[in-house]
Amino acid sequence: MKKKLKVGFWEFVARIVLKNRIAILGLIFLITLFLGLQWKNIRFSFTEANLLPDNNIVNKEYNAFLKEFGEEGNLIVVGIKDEAFFTPKVFTAWNKLMLDFKSQKEIDLVVSVSDLKKLQKNEAIESFELVPFADQSKTNDQAYLNGLKKDLFTKLPFYEGLLFNNKETIRSAIYMDKEIVNTAARKDYILNDFIPKIEAFEKETGVDLRVSGMPYIRTLNAKSITDEISLFIGASLFITSLIFFFFFRSFRATLISMLIVIIGVMWTFGLLGLFHYEITVLTAIVPSLVIVIGIPNCIFLTNKYQQEFRAHGNKARALQRVITKVGTATLMTNLTTAAGFATFIITQSELLKEFGIISSLSIIALFFLCLIVIPIYYSYQPVPKDKHLEHLSRNYTKVFISWIEKMVKYNRRYVYAVAIFLFLISCVGALKIQTSGSLIEDMPKNTGFFQDILFFEKEFNGVMPLEITIDTQRKKGVMKLSTMRKMDEFQKTIEEIPELSKPISILNLVKYSKQAYYNGNPEYYDLPTSQEQSFILGYAKNGTKNSKENIMKSYVDSTGQVARITTFMKDIGTGNMAKIEDKLWAKINTIFPKDRYKVSMTGKALVFEKGTKYLLDNLVSSILFAIFLISMLMVFMFRSFKMVVVSLIPNLLPLMITAGLMGYFGIPLKPSTILVFSIAFGLSVDDTIHFLAQYRQELTNNNWKIKKSVFATIKESGISMFYTSVVLFAGFSVFMLSDFGGTVALGGLIAITLAFGMLSNLMLLPCLVLTLNKSLANEQEFIEPKIDVLDHLDEAEDN
Repeated sequence: MKKKLKVGFWEFVARIVLKNRIAILGLIFLITLFLGLQWKNIRFSFTEANLLPDNNIVNKEYNAFLKEFGEEGNLIVVGIKDEAFFTPKVFTAWNKLMLDFKSQKEIDLVVSVSDLKKLQKNEAIESFELVPFADQSKTNDQAYLNGLKKDLFTKLPFYEGLLFNNKETIRSAIYMDKEIVNTAARKDYILNDFIPKIEAFEKETGVDLRVSGMPYIRTLNAKSITDEISLFIGASLFITSLIFFFFFRSFRATLISMLIVIIGVMWTFGLLGLFHYEITVLTAIVPSLVIVIGIPNCIFLTNKYQQEFRAHGNKARALQRVITKVGTATLMTNLTTAAGFATFIITQSELLKEFGIISSLSIIALFFLCLIVIPIYYSYQPVPKDKHLEHLSRNYTKVFISWIEKMVKYNRRYVYAVAIFLFLISCVGALKIQTSGSLIEDMPKNTGFFQDILFFEKEFNGVMPLEITIDTQRKKGVMKLSTMRKMDEFQKTIEEIPELSKPISILNLVKYSKQAYYNGNPEYYDLPTSQEQSFILGYAKNGTKNSKENIMKSYVDSTGQVARITTFMKDIGTGNMAKIEDKLWAKINTIFPKDRYKVSMTGKALVFEKGTKYLLDNLVSSILFAIFLISMLMVFMFRSFKMVVVSLIPNLLPLMITAGLMGYFGIPLKPSTILVFSIAFGLSVDDTIHFLAQYRQELTNNNWKIKKSVFATIKESGISMFYTSVVLFAGFSVFMLSDFGGTVALGGLIAITLAFGMLSNLMLLPCLVLTLNKSLANEQEFIEPKIDVLDHLDEAEDN
């Protein structure tokens, strides 16, 4: 006689799904179609990752600078270190190349040796004028070019550090139109026009050119990220599907799993378009995360279906139990994974918020997709054959699970001893972790553009702009001799710092004006005296102030109140940058009285460094929030404090081991590696939930006998936990194929954390359950949960 049971939530879901298969598949198709139409809104980010909140003082200062002086990252530099430069063939080709650039609408200004203008005094009109440095009619004469070379390096200190260095390396400064620097037009121009011209020059002359500067770096770096999206999606699909097939030996199971995660990826891109989010270095990895996280869902559901079918041979009942028996547990595992990503939503950084929103929504959507599609799919398929069920009793899984059981049963002390030992040495390693924050540190190091960055760092001390603005708080205050002397003293401090390049400011033009007034004698490249100031500046005012070719035009605001000093810095990391910043501020506070001058320091490199520090400051709060959120989910599931304790310890240990490895192997904390902890914690807890959910079921089946229930749980859930951990390990290892150091570190560290997490959940977790409940005389202290973790249908259906 069949017992009358109250219909549970997941029973209701199972009935709805299996009775309305066509309608539900149609709904999924419509959702996919709708999100597919949102792809038209997808766009790639054309600016660097800004990790700071919009209302942060650093962002406010940077935006104020942009408003006053415009985009500072618009300089492209083209360098050449070859004695052949001052030969007729190469010099002529160089001149032609620069004229081509100058004629293009995307370029604002080109300053090059080939058509260099020098400042010259015109006594007749008491003005300075710009005259050509080179006579183009004589550039076919080798002797003339030799003299030109000598004059350049000895008579034009104004251009030293900008167009040449003391090692006789030459470069051109090409300023892009500020209006297109942060748009798609920049990418089109660099890839389709600028680079082909550079390659044509190299082919014609046989001379190697070096190219760098923020517009160029950002374009090629973005192209590398775009190229890697397809690489990661393809590699993730291949490796996870291969492992899935190896475990299940079923083309049907593998194909439906691939189809589900492909739909999940389409939904992710659709969500990006729907919310009008840009594809950044973070959101670019979400589609691959969907694949890596989706396949374990498919494994648990497929494995459960096959286990149920093997147990009683009833296909309909097996399909129903796929939903009813693991519905809540699988939902909770996906919620904890999503929670690990969702912690980034509480930050004030828009970049991290968008990453957290897209990844968490994608994971929850993927859960429902798996839970619905897999039972529907198998309802139309023939029953599993014996060969499809062989994996449930393969020798290598039996050996592995048997070893786990022996360790838990007979060597619990050794498990605790190893765990404590790993924790202690990991704490030591964690104390060695360094921090790092740099715009170029994680860029692909095997690319030509990265090698060019290193070239300019060596020859010109870097290409990353650092901007200092000096507000004199009065109109025309910049041109006061007292202000210029203070600026000169400050610039000398900058020149003494080896990581910074020679600074550029209005001061350079004032010094050059004095040199020009004294007929170009380089010995007079200096600030004018108070006696010289009036007539030299009088010449300057009548001269080049309205000329587009005046490179100094953007180094003083329109009122003459605010001066700008630009220097470039090497890739020096967060710690060194902070030291340099402190040194500069110490000098600023000494020579610029706060009651008369308002000084600010900004620039992309500094904003990025501050963003890294902001992330580090929020790392602990982010992890604590993830722990709190997941703990609340565990309380909601089990309503037992002990279950929270036993669930957290096995998952915090792998995080500490990862931190220790980072310290020992010199992997710094930076924007990419900071993400590891919250993501890995959310994923690692999945195994804990599956274990404890199955453990609760086994308690009811085994009359609340703890030991018997623990070992039954290891046998029942161990295989699925092993399978999913292998998939996750391999899936995240795919990121190590990246050319980006940060992505490699992210993938490798999460993979290692999850591997330790699996062992911790299969060994340390059951040991803790046995130890913490030892005093209960074989009766588990379990309060009835708020929701059923597992629906108990077996007895009712069997009667």
